[in-house]
Amino acid sequence: MVGSSHEALHRIFQKDPALLTRALQQVLHVPFPEPYDFAGMNVDLTEIEPVERRVDTLLRAETDEGSYLLVVESQGKPDERKRGSWPYYLSYLYEKYRCEPVLIVVTQSSTTARWAAQPIHRGVREMPSLTVRPFVLGPDNVPVIATEEEARQDPPLAALSAMTHGRGRQAPAILESLAAALKGMDRDSAAVLVQFVDSCLADDQARQMWRDLMTAMQYFWRHPLAEEVREQGREEGREEGRLQERAQAILRTLKWRRIAVPASVRERVLASTDFDELGTWLDRSYEVDHVQELFGEDPA
Repeated sequence: MVGSSHEALHRIFQKDPALLTRALQQVLHVPFPEPYDFAGMNVDLTEIEPVERRVDTLLRAETDEGSYLLVVESQGKPDERKRGSWPYYLSYLYEKYRCEPVLIVVTQSSTTARWAAQPIHRGVREMPSLTVRPFVLGPDNVPVIATEEEARQDPPLAALSAMTHGRGRQAPAILESLAAALKGMDRDSAAVLVQFVDSCLADDQARQMWRDLMTAMQYFWRHPLAEEVREQGREEGREEGRLQERAQAILRTLKWRRIAVPASVRERVLASTDFDELGTWLDRSYEVDHVQELFGEDPA
């Protein structure tokens, strides 16, 4: 199971290495040659001296123009130490493998993205001997994939979109589109993306919405992410618990989408004893613009 947002951001590239070069080509418009093969490599850059240096993901891409080393770093916040270690990584890797290294930084923060994108100069200020220009993938350049059609075309890229845009008003549409796209994938591949996204969503409401979506799709119940929810269900063991959980999911979704919920609506949702009716309302809660539409009524 993916254990942290940091790990999820680079594990998704290990699962689908081609996503990395597509992001370079389509998101950053880098003329990177089309790879015909990938190979995972040892991420340990430790030297004989007791100085441990590790990158998050290291992949070797074989292209008609030669071999490239794709160095992926997941960055949660600015860290000035990286402006010293990143040039070292690239120089060390080139010397060791004699392949051109490419540094790619992935982040969920616009502030961190702007920091990471700044060139790193070493040497004389006006004429540096060494310059490193990281390629950065973050919320300002990774496309927002908020329709089912777009998500079905490239589910891994849709997952990267969810992982970098999992906040704000666009999150419900992004997560719902990805959930719909997962239905067309084989269960094991879909489950991997489910875990990546769940681990990477830092916002509690967004994560709960994602889990509600996955519970409704039954993907969750066959994988470790479901264990906490499954144990809760065993303890309750009653139909009332299932009804209340679905009702609360409706109210959480409406709150997350900033749709006002009057007390009368809250009471009606919580009072329902029809599981199918609650399921219909839950589906609608991801799409409605007015709370009256939840019940199939025209807004006043």
